[in-house]
Amino acid sequence: MDGQYGKNVLTLSAVTKGKKYCIRVKNLGREFIMEKLMIAGGYPLSGTVRISGAKNSAVALIPATILADSPVTIEGLPDISDVQILKGLLEEVGGKVQLTENDMIVDPSSMISMPLPNGKVKMLRASYYLMGAMLGRFKKAVIGLPGGCHLGPRPIDQHIKGFEALGASVTNEQGAIYLRADELRGARIYLDVVSVGATINIMLAAVRAKGRTIIENAAKEPEIIDVATLLTNMGAKIKGAGTDVIRIDGVDKLHGCRHTIIPDRIEAGTYIILGAAAGKGVLIDNVIPQHLESLIAKLREMGIDIQIHDDQVYVGPSEGTQLKAVDIKTLVYPGFPTDLQQPFTSLLTKAEGTSIVTDTIYGARFKHIDELRRMSADIKVEGRSAVVNGPVQLQGARVKASDLRAGAALVIAGLMADGVTEVTGLEHIERGYSHIVEKLNGLGATVWRESMTSEEMDQMKNA
Repeated sequence: MDGQYGKNVLTLSAVTKGKKYCIRVKNLGREFIMEKLMIAGGYPLSGTVRISGAKNSAVALIPATILADSPVTIEGLPDISDVQILKGLLEEVGGKVQLTENDMIVDPSSMISMPLPNGKVKMLRASYYLMGAMLGRFKKAVIGLPGGCHLGPRPIDQHIKGFEALGASVTNEQGAIYLRADELRGARIYLDVVSVGATINIMLAAVRAKGRTIIENAAKEPEIIDVATLLTNMGAKIKGAGTDVIRIDGVDKLHGCRHTIIPDRIEAGTYIILGAAAGKGVLIDNVIPQHLESLIAKLREMGIDIQIHDDQVYVGPSEGTQLKAVDIKTLVYPGFPTDLQQPFTSLLTKAEGTSIVTDTIYGARFKHIDELRRMSADIKVEGRSAVVNGPVQLQGARVKASDLRAGAALVIAGLMADGVTEVTGLEHIERGYSHIVEKLNGLGATVWRESMTSEEMDQMKNA
């Protein structure tokens, strides 16, 4: 794809590996081997798993570094593709970035307002945070419309409304958003829809605006507090993060600092569900239990033994326990997270009776249901709800992850199933779960990667 501001090449080539083939995708200077995940079910899991830094924080913290005028260190980042892509984007606009193990040092002093209409910016949803950060620092930005998982309509109209309220003109030209402002001025902004993305994006732009900005009906997620903590350490003046009203007094400049990211509550929740589904005593380490109260309450309601410590959660063995069916309804934080709806649905196939799962956030978040049915699950979709009947013994099958959390649901289902499950779409899973194969095998699972066969390559081409 040739863009106005550079050339991004996508090449597909077959590479012989013994008698099999794999797809080698060379994209934007990186190479990926197209692989599938193989899961042999029925192995009870035990031991300790350590949770990585929060994906949904990382993708906002890294763009936030643009606002500083000296180096920023972020500690504890997860080893996921989104972090690598954002590193590349910061370098594209002139930033000096060092990434070692889980720490990133960003020197933003030589950054320029470089347009980013295509390329890496299209590879992740959270690239929209570059809009707020670049607008805050340079008073202008050109950012391609973001990508990410396909979960139905995910408009950025609330983001745009916030930028306009701060004094920016916003236009959509040939699939890129153009933002321009002579100066940014504080404003009172009411979000019609509670949106994490819009809350953070407006915060990023407002910290260097003149005067006071008040965001009403703001989202309350822990990741917002994390971003506000980083910005405050950089010299911003923010009050009320984690409540529905955030007050920001703009400052002229921000400086570098050192910040440690919070643990990933969705990764932690996934491993807690996994422990409940296929565990005989699993300890989840590096977690903030308060971030998962809605999930823990539902698991206890099902009859699962869960013990809470300061930064750990222990999930007791469920073998011999008849799990009870429960209904869940996803809500904005502190309600039940939409990101855990799909993994939780896999667990409900073990429960006695009928469970109803309702997703009020993303209506298109039921693409995993057809795949679970391939594995013998008794589930049907009715409008914005899935009706799960159990208990059912799942069977290994060939399934496809359509998005990140659907992938997590299929991994859990594979661990519960009889026989071997093949999961394609591993690239979705790796966007949000750092070292998933290593972590699962560390708990006693039998999970491995395999290169795709030539037939699977053909199927992908024809899909």
